[in-house]
Amino acid sequence: MPADFGPESPLPAQPTASDATVAAVLDALAFNDKGLVPAIAQDAGTGEVLMMAWMNAEAIAETLRTGRITYWSRSRGALWRKGESSGHVQRLVEFRYDCDGDTVLVLVAQTGPACHTNRPNCFFNAVRDDRIEVISDPVA
Repeated sequence: MPADFGPESPLPAQPTASDATVAAVLDALAFNDKGLVPAIAQDAGTGEVLMMAWMNAEAIAETLRTGRITYWSRSRGALWRKGESSGHVQRLVEFRYDCDGDTVLVLVAQTGPACHTNRPNCFFNAVRDDRIEVISDPVA
């Protein structure tokens, strides 16, 4: 586990970014032809990779300004505030992007399961011993 993950890492109460910071982040990102970048959500306390979704400029700006993770739903064609229907919200701990600016990493404090299947994360299908194995059950 990287040194910056763990219970000893302080979780900010509610990160808010200034308009100047939001603009600088948006300028640094390389959005695809649909105006999106992939966003990987990782638990800030454990380092567990929770899910992947898409963000557009509006979702990134809202995430940085409010501290509540907001994605772009391609199926709905609208902003998706994580947990708006399930209550399983993600609170922003830290916002990062890669060296090419084409992928975002959001370190989050997760409430409840991250996956819409009610599993802790979306990566529960594993290829093991030449077969696909489901390695996580839904949370009761």
